[in-house]
Amino acid sequence: MYTEKVMDHFEHPRNVGEIENASGTGTVGNAKCGDIMRIYLDIDENQIIRDVKFKTFGCGAAVATSSMATELVKGKSVQEAMEVTNQAVCEALDGLPPVKIHCSLLAEEAIHAALWDYAQKNNIEIKGLSKPKSDIGEEEENEEY
Repeated sequence: MYTEKVMDHFEHPRNVGEIENASGTGTVGNAKCGDIMRIYLDIDENQIIRDVKFKTFGCGAAVATSSMATELVKGKSVQEAMEVTNQAVCEALDGLPPVKIHCSLLAEEAIHAALWDYAQKNNIEIKGLSKPKSDIGEEEENEEY
């Protein structure tokens, strides 16, 4: 059912924890399945993500997508982090079962929520970033990758 990469990121998640005084923090959830994901970003003066941590309450796929999403944005610029989509997270994990695609959507939205928080704190605009949703609803879940 799950790929080797999904199982690896579930059993050995990367970047778990919190960042005190994070540059940006984003929390999103899915009321239907109960998953909650929080991403912490430490962004330097050149808008490079120096460090990223996550805390996720949810299923194995939610933990794996959180872990992979943090790996994909670490060391990247804020603008490069904007390009990390749920599809990119799915592809990096070698796929997810259709019923677990919403977990990758949570990862994308949590990154965007943390970037939104960073932008608000620093009174800046990030190209392509709009105010994030706090609850990822069913309408987004029906896409398959």
